[in-house]
Amino acid sequence: MAAGDAPATATSDARSLVYRTRLPVRIWHWVNAVTIFVMLMSGATIFNAHPRLYWGKYGANYEQPWLMIGRRGNEGYLALGNFEIETTGFLGLTEHSTRAFPPLVTIPNYYSLAEGRQWHFFFAWVLVISIALFIIYSIFSKHLSRDLMLTHEERKPAHLWHDIKEHARLRFPTGEAAKAYNPLQKVAYLGVIFVLIPLVVLTGITMSPTLNAAFPWLLDIFGGRQSARSIHFLCATGFLAFIFIHLLMVLLAGPFNELRSIITGWYRLPSPRKDRP
Repeated sequence: MAAGDAPATATSDARSLVYRTRLPVRIWHWVNAVTIFVMLMSGATIFNAHPRLYWGKYGANYEQPWLMIGRRGNEGYLALGNFEIETTGFLGLTEHSTRAFPPLVTIPNYYSLAEGRQWHFFFAWVLVISIALFIIYSIFSKHLSRDLMLTHEERKPAHLWHDIKEHARLRFPTGEAAKAYNPLQKVAYLGVIFVLIPLVVLTGITMSPTLNAAFPWLLDIFGGRQSARSIHFLCATGFLAFIFIHLLMVLLAGPFNELRSIITGWYRLPSPRKDRP
C-alpha cells in the first residue's frame, strides 16, 4: 500500500519529476490492494453465516455477543453490547438482502458460504506469499531501514504531533520534503505490514480446526476461536479505516500525481508553499 519510495535521482527544479516509487513497491501495492478488497468482501460473506462476535473460547446463539448485525421486523440494526443503532438500507436489512452485509459488498454477490471460503482462503495465500516477498525485498534493498523506519527526530512526540497538526490543516509536504514518506505515512505502513497483516493471518489460522493440530498454541494466545474471530474482524475494520484514509489523502494531495507515482514510479514534486518560512 505504499505510495512512494526514496527517489533515485532529483534535479534542482522543485517542480521536476523524480523517480519516487520503485517497481517492486508498485507491484506489491496493486497485488495487496486487490487481495485485501477480495478478502474483505469474501470475509463479509463468511460473516453472514453467523453475524455475531464473542469473546472467549465458546460462542453460541444463546450467549451474549459483543457485536451483532441483524434485523428485527422491518428494521436492520447493529448492536455493540447494549448500544444499538438502526442500519436499515445499509446493514441487516436492505432492498435486496436480509443478511448482515448486502450483496453489493460480498463475494460472491449472493449468499454461498462455500464459495466465500474458497475466495477467502485462496487470497489468504496470496496475502501471505506477497507480504513475505515484500519483507524480504524491503530488508535486502534497505527499503525498510531507509524509507519506512522512523528517524530519531521523527520518533520525538513533538515531531509527530506537529505532523498530525499539519495533516489536519491539509498542509502536506512540498518540495524536497515530498520525496520521502512523512512520519504518519511510516507509522501507518509499518502498522499494516507488521501488525494488521500478521494478526489477520495468525487469527485466521487460529479459526481453522485443521490447522489447530499444527499450531495449538495459537488458541491459547488468542483465547480461543471466538476471540480470534473477533480480533480478525477488528483487523478487517482496521484495513477499512486505512483504505479510507489512504484514498482520502490521495484525493487531497493530488490524485493524478499520486496515481502516476504508484503506476509509473514518477512523481512531480509539489511547489513549496509561499506561507512557509
